[in-house]
Amino acid sequence: MPEWTDTAVILSARPHGESAIIANVLTAEHGRQAGLIRGGQSSKFRGLIQPGNLVEVHWRARLEEHLGTMQLDVITPHASTVLDNALRLAGLASVCAIMEACLPEREPARPVFDATDAILQMITSEEMGDSWIGGYVRWEIGMLGIAGYALGLDKCGVTGATEDLVYVSPRTGVAVTAAGAGVHAPRLLPLPGFLGGNSKKTLEEDLLDGMELTGHFLEKQVFGLHHQPLPPARERLLTLARKRLHPEDNMSISDAASDTAGGSPQDIS
Repeated sequence: MPEWTDTAVILSARPHGESAIIANVLTAEHGRQAGLIRGGQSSKFRGLIQPGNLVEVHWRARLEEHLGTMQLDVITPHASTVLDNALRLAGLASVCAIMEACLPEREPARPVFDATDAILQMITSEEMGDSWIGGYVRWEIGMLGIAGYALGLDKCGVTGATEDLVYVSPRTGVAVTAAGAGVHAPRLLPLPGFLGGNSKKTLEEDLLDGMELTGHFLEKQVFGLHHQPLPPARERLLTLARKRLHPEDNMSISDAASDTAGGSPQDIS
């Protein structure tokens, strides 16, 4: 009878029958796993089985391919630490939704687990202020790379220059200098300063630009390829981030990405 014990992040839980739930978790050594938790709908488990919580999970089944059952013990109740902060709670929910949607089941993914564990700690740390959003953007860049769409933000795709990087092509995901962009600059996405861009914007504006940058490529190159929209949790996170960071004068992501049919130097857009 196969069984194992591992550290995991709860991604989701849904009711099953009258009293049980089926939980999806991201484990350190066994990848994304699902399992039945008997009595999971009871008040005893209500605070434990929340997306974002770090737990110790014991899984067992009669056969390896079966759904199996889970027993959980909380290690870090991340969700309860941000219940009074809508933006941070949305960050937790977005991380979990993207993980569940992107990762295949039962394929070991230790680097993904480590990166996810780190970003959850950043999101729930009051000492981080709003700078956790920058860490979240970097986490999404890492997820894009794992999905096979690594962004090239360290060198201009037109001139080869490594300085004065200001934009990102919404088509190729490659950085572009001001000189390389030329008259096509309005069609490109801004490269935030915290990602190596030569930005003149405030930190708050840069953080929002970063979220819109990775959101664009997640939507087009990850979820869009499977004819799926971005998870609602990710959309809510962006909405709350806009409200928090007051981006009234930011360039709209749709304006930057929608018009790519007019041509550009070396097809940069």
